[in-house]
Formats: sequence, C-alpha cells, structure tokens
Amino acid sequence: MGDNYTMIGMPACGKSMIGVLLAKRIGYAFLDMDLVIQEREGQLLKEIIAKRGMDGFAALENQVCASVDVRRTIIAPGGSVVYGREAMAHLKSIGQVIYLKLGFEALCGRIGDVVDRGVVLRPGMTLRDLYDERVPMYERYADITIDEDGKGPGEVVDELRALLEKRME
Repeated sequence: MGDNYTMIGMPACGKSMIGVLLAKRIGYAFLDMDLVIQEREGQLLKEIIAKRGMDGFAALENQVCASVDVRRTIIAPGGSVVYGREAMAHLKSIGQVIYLKLGFEALCGRIGDVVDRGVVLRPGMTLRDLYDERVPMYERYADITIDEDGKGPGEVVDELRALLEKRME
C-alpha cells in the first residue's frame, strides 16, 4: 500500500480545504484533481461537463484519477470519483481513502450553486437523490471515516492528524 491519503465525500464537505491544511500539518504534498483536470483540458469543470456531458466528464475523471502517480500526497478528487471503478481501485492501491462525512442538512448549508460548482446531477435528480446515491459508495470505499457534523475545519484536521499519526507509529 502506498503512503498517500485520498479525501472523498460530497461536494462542499471540505476535501480541498481540509486536504491542504492536513498536508501542511503532516508535511505532505497536496493535489486537487479537479484542478488537474481543468489544467489538462484548458476549461473549467462546468465547461467540460457542458461540452462532454456527465458521462464524458465521468470517463475523463476516472481516467485522470486512475493514472495519478504521487507519493506522500493528500489527494482531493471530485465527489463523483466514486463512480470510477478504475480510479477508486488505483487510489486505494496507492494509499488510504478518507471519507469526510457530512450530514445532508449541513451539506445544504454549505453547497451554494451546484451548477457553478460543477456538481454532476442527472436530469430530474435532486441534491438529496445524489446524496442518497453516493453515501453508500463513500462508505464502501472508506478506510477512515471522519464525521464532520458540528465541527469546524480545524477540529477535523486535528482529529485526522491524530488518527494518521497513530497509524504511522
């Protein structure tokens, strides 16, 4: 098993923010896969989704995440990465997967404009539908689950750091 940690969870759960803070605290690099995809394609996520459709974006995300080659890195993919079998198998093979669990009500308070955020919703699907569909996938892939409800980013990072340091001993 590798020495990376991949953050998974719903959009707005803090994968990037907590990932950056955690990387600083444990001396790891940080990699935001949404930025890698945007840079590679020369477009914003919402533009890629508009151009390729959700299935095209999912295939691209799966391919990019399945080929990431890093060490001692906190990886923050998009919330939809769990649909990519190859991506998740690869991410699990190069490290541990951390699920940032956030209740639906807390998620609604954070998420803002889902389209502008590049959230992949199928026609007729609500945010609740998406949440209910993804949570079992996040739980299945998680090696570590952190419940974020009622906690600020600093508390989540402290909890994660303590957990990871214990595992590194």
